[in-house]
Amino acid sequence: MVAFADLSLSFLTGLSGLTTRDTSSGSPDAACTTGTVQVRSTVCEQIATAVSSSSVVYYAGESQYIKDNYHWSASSNQPSECSFEPVTAQDVGIALRILGETQTPFGVKSGGHATNAGFSSTPGVEIALYSFSDVVYNSTTQTATLGMGLIWDDVYVALEPYNMTVVGPKITGIGIGGITLGGGYSYLTNQYGLGIDSVVAYELVMPNGTVAEITDVTNPDLFFALRVSFQQSDHVNSLNFLRYFKGGFNNFGIVTTVTVNTHPQSKVWGGLVSYSMNEWAAASSAIANYSATVTDPKASMYNAFNYIAGVPIMANILFYDGPTPPAGIFDEFLAIPAIVALVSTRRYVDLVQSLPLNATAGLRTVFSSVAMVDATVPVMDMIVNETTFWSEKLASSSAGIVTYGVDVFLPTLYDHVASPTAYPPSRSQGYSFIELFYGWTESKYDSTIFDAVSASGQNIIDSLVADGQDVANVAVYPNHAPPNTTLERMYGDNVPRLQSIKNAVDPDNVMGLTGGWKF
Repeated sequence: MVAFADLSLSFLTGLSGLTTRDTSSGSPDAACTTGTVQVRSTVCEQIATAVSSSSVVYYAGESQYIKDNYHWSASSNQPSECSFEPVTAQDVGIALRILGETQTPFGVKSGGHATNAGFSSTPGVEIALYSFSDVVYNSTTQTATLGMGLIWDDVYVALEPYNMTVVGPKITGIGIGGITLGGGYSYLTNQYGLGIDSVVAYELVMPNGTVAEITDVTNPDLFFALRVSFQQSDHVNSLNFLRYFKGGFNNFGIVTTVTVNTHPQSKVWGGLVSYSMNEWAAASSAIANYSATVTDPKASMYNAFNYIAGVPIMANILFYDGPTPPAGIFDEFLAIPAIVALVSTRRYVDLVQSLPLNATAGLRTVFSSVAMVDATVPVMDMIVNETTFWSEKLASSSAGIVTYGVDVFLPTLYDHVASPTAYPPSRSQGYSFIELFYGWTESKYDSTIFDAVSASGQNIIDSLVADGQDVANVAVYPNHAPPNTTLERMYGDNVPRLQSIKNAVDPDNVMGLTGGWKF
């Protein structure tokens, strides 16, 4: 699920002021080469000496150190004492043992799309998984084993010769971690479920440094807990509002590879359609009608209402898993006068890579989301009102981007799984989602923005309940949970079980040295 602040920026001009970053933390150079914190330099040296010669430790001033520490969101950036790029799971285990013995803080990064501070960054040792970059397809089992250092573009391309694909993100540049450990809502979710629902095995480096294959057979408790217990996902080219990608729940160890089911893939139809504010009412009606009538699991639609530097623009992505959608599914959208309409029949990877912009990288950012049952016209009107109100209210708090997205799914989206997962705590009802994204530049307004996103989220819940939708207690999607979210709001009745698994797997609390919500 995506909010299109980046994409919409490409259709607006004269907004150069929006991209003025908070230079104290918003660029990789500023975040990673100034004010370096001296934590335990001997620990970095100890890791470098103990691991194999293929794995490398980097220090401030080296280009790879900057890459390893860089995060898409300025609110996540902080300089580490050193970065470590392991090549083998065994070397990850060696590093974990040293970090645990020395009680050194660390971060785990598959790429860098966390928005909550400290979730995958650290003043200690930053572990970057870029070297885990293989894609191995097994035609007999129709599965693919993926390294955590990959982006999904690489996976789509590698599987294309086999006419297969995987449940991955909707846009380009996203890393493996957030989808396979954090949830994963996709163009293909109505057909095959969440990204975590396709996982059949994890290679996990345990907190004690040992390496294990975790499946529903070898260790059903850990297999349950790892879905969702994610480390940081990548988002090299960020179209904001990804309903998959904010990491931080490093509780059970470090995943280095994941094996997932694959699915047949032919050419697809779809792309971007963007509207001016004059057409928002017509587009809202089209979304409401789509939500009420479309039951074809091959169809997918999501939109975002954006205010970018005070300028309103709506973006929609339409998708059909086939060369041509049946008549009637998207006709109403295509009949509305558009600023741009870039829909066509093409390869799956070409559609994903048609949205490559990165205009919001370096802003301070926060996500939130609210489940809904139906995207009715009154609900759409409420979303427009929220977008307009908070854009105006937060303009004086350096918020250049305010986005509210709508992602419509079938109520059966949670039915495609063979074994329980930590999220969602209940699969009895599938939901669509309203997604919030704010981007701002000045750190002094952090608390103002966090208060705003919480207030707006609660107002949306209250409005949906008043509309007759029973969503007040629906679990918050962890990938989009703002910093003050409780474990119970994300994992419900699963929290005691997750805490018990954590205590059994990590009795010395090694994973407590890294960031994120903790069981």
